[in-house]
Amino acid sequence: MPRGTLKSGVEVAVKTLSAQSKQGLREFLTEINTITNVKHPNLVELLGCCVQESNRILVYEYVENNSLDRALLGSQSRNIKLDWGKRSAICVGTATGLAFLHEELVPHIVHRDIKASNILIDKDFNPKIGDFGLAKLFPDNITHISTRIAGTTGYLAPEYALGGQLTMKADVYSFGVLILEIVSGRSSAKENWGGTEKFLLEWAWELYQENRLMELVDPELKVEGFPEEEILRYMKVAFFCSQAMASRRPLMSQVVEMLSRNIRLNEKELTAPGFFTDSGESSSKKGSTSESTSYQMSSAPVTITEVTPR
Repeated sequence: MPRGTLKSGVEVAVKTLSAQSKQGLREFLTEINTITNVKHPNLVELLGCCVQESNRILVYEYVENNSLDRALLGSQSRNIKLDWGKRSAICVGTATGLAFLHEELVPHIVHRDIKASNILIDKDFNPKIGDFGLAKLFPDNITHISTRIAGTTGYLAPEYALGGQLTMKADVYSFGVLILEIVSGRSSAKENWGGTEKFLLEWAWELYQENRLMELVDPELKVEGFPEEEILRYMKVAFFCSQAMASRRPLMSQVVEMLSRNIRLNEKELTAPGFFTDSGESSSKKGSTSESTSYQMSSAPVTITEVTPR
């Protein structure tokens, strides 16, 4: 995102959208209406906006260390070292920001596109959730919204990707995938895991079932050392967040508690997560109970009308 300086000397980030941009006028206005006057340490602050002819401009606070995906996966990762202290703080801060959107704001807000590239990192490595172009407002009396499907492959909750039913639990699912990215330093998209193409969540669950979950940890963390029990807890929290059935996922305030405190998780409650496979079918996976269904979907099912690739 281009960088600028106001007359006051304040550095800002400038998001410019042309008429050809994928983000249409509706998403642009949504982004303005959603975050105007919303302030929280873990949300990117909108400072101003401008519409001139076919161009639309949003002016945000400048966030020094750019996006989390660049710090984890891009060329910037060579310059920015994310030890476990920083990574755990990014997880907790992002969860805190989501809990604020879901449970403290009125009306509540579902972000709908939680992913590493939409988490910005400031100079002190505090995370800030950005890009509210797909966000939806949730009045208290609404349990779900049926809507067109938009988001990013690898982060989409199964009930949303298959049926277009959006709840706050779709953000919880995406956050679970994000935790696994932060721990592993790998993309949520399909990669070669164990000789076959799998999504990160799919591979992580296989490792969990085989008691090999520590193999998922980023080798860079292994060099510097890390608290093994804490990292294991974070990965298990990711599985709770990404349960196939939305009703089995925790609230984000509960997630903050699970990440912040050294508590024993009831793993007997864990069932298989919902994730994408190439079968394009919905079926139960090994390790799930009769109460839970693990949805299996192709990486580009025909029901998804607007998906952003990684």
